Amino acid sequence: MKKDNWILKAFLITFFIALIFSSASNALISKYNNSILLTIICIVFILIGIIFDIIGTAVLTGNEATFHAKSAKKIKGSKEGVYLIKNANRVSSICNDVIGDICGIVSGSISAMLSINISNSLNISVVITTLLISSVISSLTVGGKAIGKKYAIKNSDSIIFITAKILSNFKKD
Repeated sequence: MKKDNWILKAFLITFFIALIFSSASNALISKYNNSILLTIICIVFILIGIIFDIIGTAVLTGNEATFHAKSAKKIKGSKEGVYLIKNANRVSSICNDVIGDICGIVSGSISAMLSINISNSLNISVVITTLLISSVISSLTVGGKAIGKKYAIKNSDSIIFITAKILSNFKKD
């Protein structure tokens, strides 16, 4: 039986991606701490989470035969597409769970800072501001992912192919 170190790999991947995302957002926030920038950064993290959720869902529903046919024609990205589909469980776990959860946590942290900034600048209750902002961010995240999943299921092969073509640019020839 082959030893599977997936749990350790997932832990390490999550740790380093979270470290990078948190460091980048904290650096921007500490340098330019204003409500507009916090809102933009929060939206960026929500969009990253949605995009990776779309990729993770597409990989689970993609058609491997499509990419074998493209591979036979030597189309750039087709081998990466086959790889993504053959490793759908791991790819989906990284995209949907690791990156998606990290983006959710970072956007939640940013929303807390945004709530404090807005309540201080408008001189209103932090509790009310936090409730409103966290509700908006939650609904954007969940709604965006729901729309994204529906789109990913209908367009899985094209989403996988775009992702595979991007990944092929990082591959050594």
